[in-house]
Amino acid sequence: MEYVSRVPRPPLDGLIDDLYYLQGEPPYTRLTLPPSPSALLIVNLGAPFRIRAGTDIETAEYADGCVITMPTRAYEFGYPPGTRSVGGHFKPWGLAPFLPIPATELCDRPVTIEQVWGRPAIAELRDRLATAAGPHEMLTLLEEELMRRLRETTGLGLVRHTSNVIAATSGAVAIGDLSKAAGVSSTHLAQRFKELIGITPKRLARTHRFTATVFPINPAEPIDWGDLAGGAGYFDQAHFGHEFRAFTGLTPTRYIEVRRRFLHEHPGHVLDGWPLPAD
Repeated sequence: MEYVSRVPRPPLDGLIDDLYYLQGEPPYTRLTLPPSPSALLIVNLGAPFRIRAGTDIETAEYADGCVITMPTRAYEFGYPPGTRSVGGHFKPWGLAPFLPIPATELCDRPVTIEQVWGRPAIAELRDRLATAAGPHEMLTLLEEELMRRLRETTGLGLVRHTSNVIAATSGAVAIGDLSKAAGVSSTHLAQRFKELIGITPKRLARTHRFTATVFPINPAEPIDWGDLAGGAGYFDQAHFGHEFRAFTGLTPTRYIEVRRRFLHEHPGHVLDGWPLPAD
């Protein structure tokens, strides 16, 4: 698969980790993506793709693209053959300035990009992207669209600063200390988080801790799950196992089996690491 990415210019770089272009044959028709502290915007230029989010049993089809605020559960992504899209990996709070509604209303509920920005605007954007000279021009067009839509968002500074503290500690910080340091009540802080990220600070901290613990695992090496859980601050291995199933839908052992399969079948693939084959 061809994958081109770049960090957008300020001030978008404070909201977005990278803008990307993706085209080619997916490694699997279905991938499971465990939740991570990030949000996603996709402008689809190929055949429709499908997503099963949260605890939903049914999948939904997305033709024009989708917006996914920070998830709390794994979601399943169904790629069409010859996928082609442009999008952005956003920081947990990064979508807030571009959404017409509070992020909490979209938590684990992906919506089409048309529902967010309207059909005429998205049709025009997709047409311009489809006729662009190449990936870099497409990323410039998307960046310009985001710059044009950027708006002031109440409470963004508070949420961004507090989220950065949570990230810097890999989630190992007392939420009560965060609200005191910010000079606001814990209720106010939680409300701002739900409005701009879609979840509470406590849930964000849980996601950071889980990601920081699990993502670096080398599936090719032996793993002492007890030591791993203790080092990450979980009460015990049982607590860690519960978190594992809550976040991924898999047991730790099954997770390693799937990771090993992916890396064996697609070594060095652009999507290796976090996505898991669901086929």
